[in-house]
Amino acid sequence: MVLIGVPWAALVIGWVVYQRAGGLGPLATGQQLVDAASGNWWAMGAYAGVTLVRPLVLFPATVLAVAAGVLFGPVFGTVVAAASANGSALVAYQVGRVLRRPPAATPDASLLDGWTRRLRDNGFEAVLLMRLVFLPYDLVSYACGMLRVRRREFLAANALGTVPGTVAFVLVGASVRRVDAGVGGIDGRTLALSIALVVVSVATARVLRRRGCSGRLP
Repeated sequence: MVLIGVPWAALVIGWVVYQRAGGLGPLATGQQLVDAASGNWWAMGAYAGVTLVRPLVLFPATVLAVAAGVLFGPVFGTVVAAASANGSALVAYQVGRVLRRPPAATPDASLLDGWTRRLRDNGFEAVLLMRLVFLPYDLVSYACGMLRVRRREFLAANALGTVPGTVAFVLVGASVRRVDAGVGGIDGRTLALSIALVVVSVATARVLRRRGCSGRLP
């Protein structure tokens, strides 16, 4: 808990200190940070670095995807966010493999073992569906590592399954023309497209499950 709490506390304190030093409100401070990062060579490196550390401190993946849209726009932001998301998923997966699943000592051990076997036997389909329905990003990655889902299947399904969500959340960020303009700074059409992608992703997961995966997946 200390390893998670300290970075969060540092982030909050840093934000408050920066905001008070500039004498600005939250939205104006956010816009100032966006202006400072946009177009600068260090922005992409900083973004990638934060993304790789993100699963270790449980920072929401969706927030960084939105940030990519704000900083880099819809096209380049999608490329950067997708690459970074897959990198962070691999980090969490590898940590999960190191931790492994502890020995079960409960009456539900047989049920858990059965779920684990099904996940291992159908790793690609399971991970793909979990990503399409937006289950907690890091929880899925850690669980797949701990349960020894095949790395290739995990990475392939993760790369494919996160596309709709990544594009959707990047478009949310790209729809924000100015952070300090509030609702008036949002492009409604871009935002509507991002919402449509979320709906399509969930609908696709339901179709795939009905057509061939419902009896095999956990």
